Amino acid sequence: MTEAPRPETEFRIPDDLSGITAEQYRTSMRHYPAGVTVVTLSSPRGPIGFTATSFASLSLAPPLVSFNIAHTSSSLSALLDAESVVIHFLGEHQQHLAHRFSSNADERFSDHSLWTTLDTGEPVLHGTPIWLRATVHRLIPIGDHTVVAGLVTRVHDNTDQKPAAAPLLYYDGRYYRPTSLGD
Repeated sequence: MTEAPRPETEFRIPDDLSGITAEQYRTSMRHYPAGVTVVTLSSPRGPIGFTATSFASLSLAPPLVSFNIAHTSSSLSALLDAESVVIHFLGEHQQHLAHRFSSNADERFSDHSLWTTLDTGEPVLHGTPIWLRATVHRLIPIGDHTVVAGLVTRVHDNTDQKPAAAPLLYYDGRYYRPTSLGD
C-alpha cells in the first residue's frame, strides 16, 4: 500500500488578486448559511466568550472540531492561552445569546443567570441544546484569523435525538431557523 502524497503546508497568495476586493469576498460569504455557536473559556481575567459561525467537524476518530477567531478579536489573547473551550450549538430560542456574545465583551457574562461553570472551569450557557467541551489541540494562524482545532472530550446533548428547538442559522446578516423541504 502506498502512502498518499501529503498536502503542501505553505500558504501562498497568488500574484494577481486584482479581481477580488474585500467587499466582493465579504458579500459572497454572506450568502453561505452557517450554524451559530458561542465559544466560552476560562481565563485568569474571568470568563471569556464569543460568537462563532465558522464551526466545523474535522474528524470522527479522533473526534476533532474547528472554528476561527479574528486576530482583531478581544478574546484572542485569552484563547491563545486556553487549554480548553466549550462550544455551544445555539438553538433558535437563543438569538439573544448570539447578539450578546458578538457585542461588548464586558457585558457578555454580566448576567449570571445565563451561565454556570463546569467542574473543569469553563463557563457553560444554560438552555443550550448541545455543547461540546474540547481541549485546544492546535492553533493555526492564517490570513487575518487563527484556526483552532479542538479534541472533543465531552458531549452534552439533551435533544433525545429530536431537538426541542431548531438550530440558529446566520445568513446574509440575519438570523434564521431551518425549514424542512419535506421528503
